[in-house]
Parts: sequence; structure tokens; C-alpha cells
Amino acid sequence: QVQLVESGGGLVQAGGSLRLPCAASGSTRRITAIGWYRQAPGKQRELVAAISNGCSTNYADSVKGRFTISRDNAKNRVYLQMNSLKPEDTAVYYCNAVVLVDAVSEDYWGQGTQVTVSS
Repeated sequence: QVQLVESGGGLVQAGGSLRLPCAASGSTRRITAIGWYRQAPGKQRELVAAISNGCSTNYADSVKGRFTISRDNAKNRVYLQMNSLKPEDTAVYYCNAVVLVDAVSEDYWGQGTQVTVSS
């Protein structure tokens, strides 16, 4: 199993920045990709950014050019740097890890951290 703990959320004005760290523990060697999702009130959870073991990245169109995902394998951490924040970025942000167990991929989630962007 993998445990994920997010931090770094909070209240920020539009145009500001936040960095969200996610710390992974447990069977981290089985992680094939790790990333961030978000869920705003009344909306479905959506992918924000993800990074694979080969460091390939994938971003939602709405955050390209503003958000950057990175990972520190030595510390088992992934970071989401969010710049030029907009009110529509307001959501609960969840860390996600895709773990390969006996050739089957499983999703693990953190508890989420609230990001609120005021206009």
C-alpha cells in the first residue's frame, strides 16, 4: 500500500502562487505515476497534472503554462507549483498515485487540501 499526505493549501489572491507538496510512503517503488487532481463544488474530480517514472508530464489545458509538476524521488515527494492563480482554480486538490500490483494498476489518494483563490 501507499500513503499520500498533501499540504500547502490555503487562501491566496488571484494572480498569486502556491506550492503543494505531497509526501508518499509505503510501497513507493511500485508507483508508476503520481500527480494531482482537483474537485470543485458541484463538479467532477479532474486531472490537473501528472508525472510518470520516466518524468513524462501531462497537464490539463486549463493549467498549462501556469502550473508545474515535479518530483523528488529521493524524498518520495511530488510538488505542484501553481502560479498566476485564478478564482476558477479554487478546489480541493488531491494527490494521486498509480501503483502496479501483480500487473494490475491501483489508484491511491491523499485526503485532499483546500485551495481557495479570491478575486
